[in-house]
Amino acid sequence: MRKITFKAVTKMLLFIVLFGIPTLVFSQQDSSYVGVQQPKSDFWRHVQFGGGFGLSMGNDFTNITVAPIAIYNFNEKFAFGTALQYSYINQENFYKSNVFGGSLIGLFNPIPQIQLSLELEEVNVSNTYQDFVGEFKDNFWYTGLYVGAGYRTNNVTLGFRYNLLFDKNIDLYGDAFMPFIRVFF
Repeated sequence: MRKITFKAVTKMLLFIVLFGIPTLVFSQQDSSYVGVQQPKSDFWRHVQFGGGFGLSMGNDFTNITVAPIAIYNFNEKFAFGTALQYSYINQENFYKSNVFGGSLIGLFNPIPQIQLSLELEEVNVSNTYQDFVGEFKDNFWYTGLYVGAGYRTNNVTLGFRYNLLFDKNIDLYGDAFMPFIRVFF
């Protein structure tokens, strides 16, 4: 019998949220009143899309990040959403990394200018290192649990987040504190 681990449960939960809930929401359309004008759903008025994009290039160095996010605003104070992430990093003849995964994020705005967040991230990391001895590959799953705070103006939030599960022996991020910019439309 296969042992169920925390990571396996986390992956399954993330899969259900990213793919199951949108399917459930879209499948709730009632077609029994053909020809009768139905009132429009209020759902999409509460959804916001956003995310981030990063590009850094230099002497034999490339870093590309794409991170779309969608949230549902329950009211002016609370929102919940999901995000996807992909990063490609390449330092020619030394290091190459592919990072992909997703996260669940909860947002709380005690006042309009302050945004507090809690985010659970699960990403797969595939690193390849090269040196004079040869090539070394490292592939692992990385879990982060972030608490954050930021200053919000209109649809932009600028702040910091802290990884409660940070482990300096895992080389995905160099520090538990990370700045962020969130943009929603």
